[in-house]
Amino acid sequence: MSEKDKMLAGEIYNANYDEELIKERIKVKDKCFAYNNIKPSNIESRTSIMESILGKYKDNFYIEQPFMCDYGYNIEIGENFYANHNLIILDGNKVQFGDNVFIAPNCSFYTAGHPLDVEKRNKGLEYARPIKVGNNVWIGGNVVVLPGVTIGDNVVIGAGSIVNKDIPSNVVAVGNPCRIIKEL
Repeated sequence: MSEKDKMLAGEIYNANYDEELIKERIKVKDKCFAYNNIKPSNIESRTSIMESILGKYKDNFYIEQPFMCDYGYNIEIGENFYANHNLIILDGNKVQFGDNVFIAPNCSFYTAGHPLDVEKRNKGLEYARPIKVGNNVWIGGNVVVLPGVTIGDNVVIGAGSIVNKDIPSNVVAVGNPCRIIKEL
């Protein structure tokens, strides 16, 4: 089993020293660099590059610059997707966004985690767990979503939240750690 296969299976894998994964990250980071340096008014070129980065996408999406990711092919966005400035997606595993998702500035989605064991961590080993965001979700500014989290449909995540566990549908959730404060 390759390191990439392990990564996609959610197993411990070598992210720092595997040549295939390094090449894939460099390739998409070059695309992100190109995207981030296109004149903002050049919508056609921006869209074209973003389509070459994303794994799956539907029509009517817009991602403000700058944008960064690790692989790109693990990112899936739905219809009517909008992300404001400074979106970071560490997509060692799937990151799926439903339809009508709106993300405020400075938000991060991290599928990657590292072993607590110092010897394993120092060898460059890590794991990646998928993230799933449902339909009709609004994520406030400076939110961090951690590995393995699922956010349901019709959810509002308040600004500054650290989402470290699943959030069910039809709620407002805020805080560090993120917790439900209101049902919708």
